[in-house]
Amino acid sequence: MNRYSPPAQKPANRVDWNDPHLESLLRKTEKWKLDNRGVYPAQEVQIHIGWGAAACKPALLVWERDQAMVLETCFPIAQGEHVRVDCYLGEGVRVVWGVVVEGREGYRAEDQANGVHVHWLHVR
Repeated sequence: MNRYSPPAQKPANRVDWNDPHLESLLRKTEKWKLDNRGVYPAQEVQIHIGWGAAACKPALLVWERDQAMVLETCFPIAQGEHVRVDCYLGEGVRVVWGVVVEGREGYRAEDQANGVHVHWLHVR
């Protein structure tokens, strides 16, 4: 192999989707509702919904990575809605724009009791 040749391809793993053991394992996971909130320190933020929104609403930033954010609110936000997120950092403010790609009511018992909605934003 010279230094300009591409790396050798590994053979793909074959999966027998009809294997009874695999089917049994997959059935056990059908009802799972994965939620990785809690691994990121929640931060209080202010959000502005829509391009020309002057009024802000409180929210919690519960997860952030690369071009994605997860917000908790006490109200629904429509999919496709543009949202400005103001994150207060000491004396400064970090402003981020995003689009809601998914939103739902929270699954957790405390979410249900408090009317929490969870929203995934694609950040620009």
